[in-house]
This record gives sequence, C-alpha cells and structure tokens, in this order.
Amino acid sequence: MSDKDNNDGYKVITDNRQARFLYEILETYEAGIQLTGTEVKSIRAGKVNLQDGYALLRNGEVWLLNAHISPYNASGQYFNHEPRRTRKLLMHRQEIRKLIGKVEQQGLTLIPLKMYFKRGWVKLTIGLAKGKKIHDKREDLKRRQDQRDMQRAMKRY
Repeated sequence: MSDKDNNDGYKVITDNRQARFLYEILETYEAGIQLTGTEVKSIRAGKVNLQDGYALLRNGEVWLLNAHISPYNASGQYFNHEPRRTRKLLMHRQEIRKLIGKVEQQGLTLIPLKMYFKRGWVKLTIGLAKGKKIHDKREDLKRRQDQRDMQRAMKRY
C-alpha cells in the first residue's frame, strides 16, 4: 500500500492560517473550483495565496474573489490567466441555499480556509465565519498560551 492510498489522495496546497485568527469559523464546506489549465499548473507548483480571498453568493452561485494564483511561467503571456480573477465555486444546490440564508440573515462571511488536491481534483474548504473583535483575539492568544503552559507543566512531571 503506497503513501497516497493511506490519506485518500489528499495533498494540501495552501492553508489560510490568518483566517482562523481573524474570524471565528462556524461551519466548513468543501467546494470544487472552475479553473483554466494554466491555473491548475500554477496550483500544482504551489503558487497560490488565499490570504485576501473571500467568497460571495450571486444569482444562486458561489464565487471566489481576490484569491491570487500566480501566472504560469512556462507558458506565454497570451495564454496565461489573470492572477486575481473571479472564479466560480462548485457546490451542491442545497448547500448553496443553506449558505444564502445564513450569509444574508446573520451577516456572516465566506472565507477560503484551505486548498488541496483530492483524487486529482482541486478542492477548496470554505468557512462560514464571523469576524472577531480585538478582545476576542486577545482571549484566544491568552487561552493558547495557557494551554502551552499547562502542557509544559504536565511534561515536567
């Protein structure tokens, strides 16, 4: 059995760690992305940045905005893609309907959390998030520091 069989073909490309600091993630959803060939090649090379990205719901469809996929170096400029173009996310209708209700009524945001390959397809985990206030961020940092201190104390004994 190979290494790839054990983790079911998952290969994480990029992770948006800043999102978990800035937002409180309430739910996560998996979505496919509609991409061009040069985008997939750049993604395979790991040239992706989800830091400033977010998702919007328009006309019953989900769109990824402001996520940066660098142009592919080996192809000419003519055939290359726009780095920050709007990309369509592929989700089930019932998931989209559920998201529409939560985003519009509760004022939540859709944030890209992680991009990965799953059995050869590029997938994106998006999180239904609520923005944190400064005091919430401080509480999280303090809680994390306390956890570390407790772990260190447990290791000593």
